[in-house]
Amino acid sequence: MEHRLNSRVKDIEISGIRKFFNLVGAQKDMISLTIGQPDFHTPSHIKQAGIQAIEQNETVYTPNAGLPELKKAAAAFYEKKYAVQYDEASEVIVTVGASQAIDIALRTILEPGDEVILPGPVYPGYEPIIHLCEAKPVMVDTTANAFRMTAALIEEQLTAKTKVIILPYPSNPTGVSLSEQELKDIADLAKKHSLFILADEIYSEIVFERAHTSIASFLQEQTIVINGLSKSHAMTGWRIGLLFAPKAIAQHMLKVHQYNVSCATSISQKAAIAALTDGIDDALVMREEYKKRRDATYAALQKAGLHTVNPDGAFYFFVKVPDAYNGSSFDFCLTLAKEYKVAVVPGSAFSSAGEGWFRLSYACTIEEIKEGLSRIEAFIKTF
Repeated sequence: MEHRLNSRVKDIEISGIRKFFNLVGAQKDMISLTIGQPDFHTPSHIKQAGIQAIEQNETVYTPNAGLPELKKAAAAFYEKKYAVQYDEASEVIVTVGASQAIDIALRTILEPGDEVILPGPVYPGYEPIIHLCEAKPVMVDTTANAFRMTAALIEEQLTAKTKVIILPYPSNPTGVSLSEQELKDIADLAKKHSLFILADEIYSEIVFERAHTSIASFLQEQTIVINGLSKSHAMTGWRIGLLFAPKAIAQHMLKVHQYNVSCATSISQKAAIAALTDGIDDALVMREEYKKRRDATYAALQKAGLHTVNPDGAFYFFVKVPDAYNGSSFDFCLTLAKEYKVAVVPGSAFSSAGEGWFRLSYACTIEEIKEGLSRIEAFIKTF
């Protein structure tokens, strides 16, 4: 019966990140610098809130958009952190992770034939949804511009069919963020052409040299903000995402959300309230540790003679495969894993713009980072 399935689903590839991790992750003595997951535990006070929710039998459906107390905390969080105000009752939706928020946002906006502009290289979670909506992803190659997607680069790709600009900053896989002026220029362009902006800000609390700026502060009426607690509060398994949008947009996204999952897990929502209130600054300690790791990783990459852009957010480096290597980024990473026991992700997993690069995650100990980079250096000395 496979021949009767949706052809667009059959054409979708499994994430290159997971595919490569599954290929090499089980090998003995492997140093894994692959998965983008915090190596910190969820803070204790958040876990206790979840335990208390279970013990008090708070294990039932919640309102579709989420618990009112959680939506209030989420709106307060964005106002305090990024000076953007949202109405808690009508402009906040609690989702099953940021991934589900991306899904319902794009399915609400897109129609067959629409075009969506993305920066390349880019996290692979957007393109499949765009294809399922029968829309077309349009990749802006940012490799020659230090991984920064600017208004000028976007404008080159605009057509009458362009409907959405996806803006994932700080970026996975590059760790690069954008300046206030760059964001304002993109907002001005989107306003001029009546385009939606889908701002994936899941790494907003992991920005090192300056505070995160949300593009919603420049064009809130056309911006859908995606965030969540996976990275900021080390809550990947709790699956709590947050979607912020103007009421006129959010009310339609809520319909898609309602028929998709009904609501996010009640227990996780209770824990999320603790995260966004008492734990509003939980990310600060993690951020400082990530910064130390970033600095150590950058020093090791420079010592090895590897080209990269020093990131100002998230916990990744996107590194150029040396020109002396005669092969694809996948082959480079596979050989590195098999012969030197270090796992990184081929750049090709992040669109065709990522070919010739690899992603290195420093969401691990400094000791693992140093040993992993030492092995990478030994490998590149062989060619």
